[in-house]
Amino acid sequence: MKKNKDVFVVKHGDDWATRTAGNQRVTQIFDTQKEAIDFGRQQAIRNNSELTIQNRHGQFREKNSYGNDPKDIKG
Repeated sequence: MKKNKDVFVVKHGDDWATRTAGNQRVTQIFDTQKEAIDFGRQQAIRNNSELTIQNRHGQFREKNSYGNDPKDIKG
């Protein structure tokens, strides 16, 4: 069975990019964070994985699961 790869939205110079876990190179570069989030969300849904979003200071601000969530919390 293929392991699902988490998707990260990261600051990339003056732009934003998506990167999948385990890859050194970014998947795609975007002008805005919103564009990167929209693209990353679609990747995470396809991969049944998690989307982790970085803020402009390099800290991770949000994490969304689009796959098999191990937590038993509804909502």
